[in-house]
Amino acid sequence: MSSVTDLRASATALGPWPGNDPAEAIRIIRGELGDPHLPFLPELPARGVGSDAVGRTGSLLVDLDIDVQPHGWRLVDRPGKDERRASSALATDINILADVAGAEDVSATELKIQLMGPLSLAASLHLHNGERALLDYGARRDIVDSLAAGVAEHLRKLSAAVPGARLVVQVDEPEIASVMAGTIPTASGYRTLRSIDGEEVTGAWRLVIDALKAAGVVETVISVPEIEAPIDRILAAGADGVAVPLRALTTRQWEQLAGAVEGGKRVWAGALPTGDPRALLPKTSDVVESIWKPWRQLGLEASGLAGLRVTPSTGLADFTPSAAKDVLTKLTKVADGLDQLAQG
Repeated sequence: MSSVTDLRASATALGPWPGNDPAEAIRIIRGELGDPHLPFLPELPARGVGSDAVGRTGSLLVDLDIDVQPHGWRLVDRPGKDERRASSALATDINILADVAGAEDVSATELKIQLMGPLSLAASLHLHNGERALLDYGARRDIVDSLAAGVAEHLRKLSAAVPGARLVVQVDEPEIASVMAGTIPTASGYRTLRSIDGEEVTGAWRLVIDALKAAGVVETVISVPEIEAPIDRILAAGADGVAVPLRALTTRQWEQLAGAVEGGKRVWAGALPTGDPRALLPKTSDVVESIWKPWRQLGLEASGLAGLRVTPSTGLADFTPSAAKDVLTKLTKVADGLDQLAQG
């Protein structure tokens, strides 16, 4: 990890992007997010089956195959057309990334990718009997092991596409609060699945994070919704940081983030509200203040703002491409504002 002295506040987005043209998306993202910002390989769910987060990460699993059934993605005995479609779309995107980055005069020094985390993946994949894989300890364990085994080859392909770029990985756990609270319904809908205890969650994340580090990743963050965000578990698993929307954080959660910052971890602040694609974006100064005010109240040093990454509060798949581009522009301005505060 870099020391705070050589860090600058930076902007990135969470991954989902509008449209179905990966070349256009990658060009816009890399055009807006040059150094010190963090360009990313986008997910384009509008392309359909296999370009959704579950299919994209599921296609990386080793010795586990997936296919789409009426109730969603299911673990199956052999690869089918849906898994091949997911793998093909991802391979296409990496090839396009190589072409776009290769044509740049100056390439960004970092690249981010997104993976669905093992617990949300287990909640989203179904067994042969239609129940969620989350129900079965053995299936959960297999998914964790399979994902940890599958990341190295994926990262090798990305490194070949953008030689020399430092790889950053955002592990998405959108279902984690429900997984830990035991509120995910069974297939019948009459009951809920048992809660998964915190030690198993931490252990699963640690296994994936260790595999990412072994594959050369320089920064791994776990991205969670703010409601019941298990910030302490994320840090205990060895993540380099936490990505979380700021809007509804409790005082206790802010204190946990402050402790993380003081411990040298990074906060990816979901500071730009993007829940309504039709709403006007707030003023840059208001977004900066929404971070700076609690930061100051917690007694954190202004210089620490340089370690922040700022993101939208949501993915941008429901925006138009031009509006999504405007979000990136706004985020880079917010990062510049934080940098000015950090430098005093």
